[in-house]
Amino acid sequence: MSLITDSAALAAFCAKVSVSDYVTVDTEFMRDRTYYPQLCLVQVAGPNDAAVIDALAPDIDLGPLLALMDNPAVLKVFHAARQDLEIFYNLTGRVPTPLFDTQVAAMVCGFGDQVSYETLAAQLARARIDKSVRFTDWAQRPLSDRQVTYALSDVTHLRPAYEALARKLAANGRASWLQQEMATLLDPATYKLDPNEVWRRMRPRGAKPKFLAVMKEVTAWREREAQRRDTPRNRVVRDETILDLCAHAPSTMDELARMRGLSKNFAEGRLGQELLDAVKRGLAMPQAEIPALPEGPELPSGLGPIVELLKVLLKMKCEEHGVAQKLVATTADLERIAASDDDDAADIAALQGWRREVFGGAALDLRASKLAFTLKGKKIVLLKL
Repeated sequence: MSLITDSAALAAFCAKVSVSDYVTVDTEFMRDRTYYPQLCLVQVAGPNDAAVIDALAPDIDLGPLLALMDNPAVLKVFHAARQDLEIFYNLTGRVPTPLFDTQVAAMVCGFGDQVSYETLAAQLARARIDKSVRFTDWAQRPLSDRQVTYALSDVTHLRPAYEALARKLAANGRASWLQQEMATLLDPATYKLDPNEVWRRMRPRGAKPKFLAVMKEVTAWREREAQRRDTPRNRVVRDETILDLCAHAPSTMDELARMRGLSKNFAEGRLGQELLDAVKRGLAMPQAEIPALPEGPELPSGLGPIVELLKVLLKMKCEEHGVAQKLVATTADLERIAASDDDDAADIAALQGWRREVFGGAALDLRASKLAFTLKGKKIVLLKL
C-alpha cells in the first residue's frame, strides 16, 4: 500500500511509471459543496507499481502527475472516464491522451451497456471490490488504511481488466471501433460548459417562447454565479424556483420575494436585483434570439410495430456480434430509419461505419422487404428475400 503525500515521492513515482506502456488511473473527488469537483485523491498504477496520491496534501506539487497525463508515449486507462477527465481538463485545459476507457471497450466487446467496474473486475480480474467505503468523505484527513486500500483497488484490478480487453480487441479487430468512440471523450468541447446553453438541462417540455427566453437568461445568470462562488447551482437558486420564475416573470422585488424558495433578504439584495435583470433580459429578447426546443422527427402513424421489429433486429445483431445495443443505435435512430424512404441518411449514426456493418445495413434491408423474421424451433432467425 503506497500513499504519496509529498512532491519528491510523487516525482519519483511518476518518473518510474512514465516508462510503462500504460498506466491505469482513477480519482476520488467531492462535489456536494462546490460547483467544480474538488480533487481529493488520484490513483495511478503501472504494470508493476501503484500509488494513491493525496491531492490535498499540504504544498504537494501535482506537476509530475499532470506531465504524466500529457505524456503521448503512455496510454492512460480509465473506467467510465468522463468525470475523471473533466477534473484533469479543469486543472490544465487539456484532456489526458492517449486514452482507453474500459467501460466503452467492454461495450464494444459485448459485456453489455455501461458495465460497472465491479462487474468488469469480477469477470476479467476475478476480483471482488469492497464497496463499504465507496461513499466516504474523501476530503477528510487523515485517511484510513481501509480507504487507501479501496482507492488502490480501483486501479490495480483495472490492469488485468485492461489487458484482457486489449487482447479481445486485437483478436476481434475492433480497436478502430473503440477509437471512434473515444473521440467525444477526447474532445475538449465535451468539458466546456457554456452558461448560455444550460437551459437545455432543465428539459422544458411544451414551453412557450417567452418562458424559454426567460429560462435561458435566468439559468445563464445562475450558472455564472455558481461558477464565481464555486458552489452548487441549486445553492444559488433551486431548479423548481427557476421554473416558477420563468412562469411568472416577476418584475419587482416584492413579486420576487413572494416566489417559492426565495427570501425577502435575497430579493432585496444584489442577487435579487441581478435575477430581476435576467428576467427582464429574457422578456426583452428579440424573437430571432429566443431558443427553441429541438423538434423530433414527424413520424407517420403506424410506425410503432416497425420500430419494434427494428428493436428485435438490433438485439439479434448485437448478440451475434457481441456488442452492446446502446453503442450501436438509439430509439431515435430506429424511429428515423423506420420513417425514412431511402438510405441516404448521413446523420443517422446507426447507418455509418462499423454500425452499418453490424446493424444498419440489415435494418435498411428489413425496411426494404429484403429480410424477414421467422421462427426456427425456439429461435428467431432471419430470412433473405
